[in-house]
Amino acid sequence: MGTPAFDLYLVSDRNQTRGYNLLWVLEQALAGGVKAVQLREKDLGGKELFQLAEQTRRLCERYDAALFINDRVDVALAVDAAGVQLGQTSLPIEAARLLLGPQKLIGASIHSLAEGRQAEQNGADFVLFGPVYFTPSKASFGAPQGLAALANIVETLSLPVYAIGGITADNIAAVRRLGASGAALIAAIISAENPQAAAQTMIRLLRS
Repeated sequence: MGTPAFDLYLVSDRNQTRGYNLLWVLEQALAGGVKAVQLREKDLGGKELFQLAEQTRRLCERYDAALFINDRVDVALAVDAAGVQLGQTSLPIEAARLLLGPQKLIGASIHSLAEGRQAEQNGADFVLFGPVYFTPSKASFGAPQGLAALANIVETLSLPVYAIGGITADNIAAVRRLGASGAALIAAIISAENPQAAAQTMIRLLRS
């Protein structure tokens, strides 16, 4: 079981980059201080995802940042990523652990305390809980869970908990005050006019 060494967890979405190249946006964010990137391009086939993951890993290496692959344990292994992010329909955590070994990190995406307890029991290294606030990208997971639910998860689980869903410059500090290990986000940086400045701002607010 490892411990994540980051507080801001940037999740990719090449469809939200204002038309900029995703790798350019990610490099800007890394230059702005981001230390963990989750490559989450669910509509890409294996070959394209592998190629993009290879390029992203080289980028992350240059900035001493960790790369996580959403869902695809095979791609994470192929590019020697830092770990994977698994959802409720992904390969089970125990099976992923057998393939990845003890050194890699496994993040679990959860939407309830029961799912959090299960992830902890099954050997996840950290969890993403959300959506905390409203966000179009997470609307299919139901209504926003709110800060009280986040606080309950943080207090109950012994794992690091990251808030996700509608995280902006206006609310990121509130998440940290509740004791979350950090925040995961997409649009606040990926869709920003200036991703480097956006990353710097979000990190400053998260640590203030």
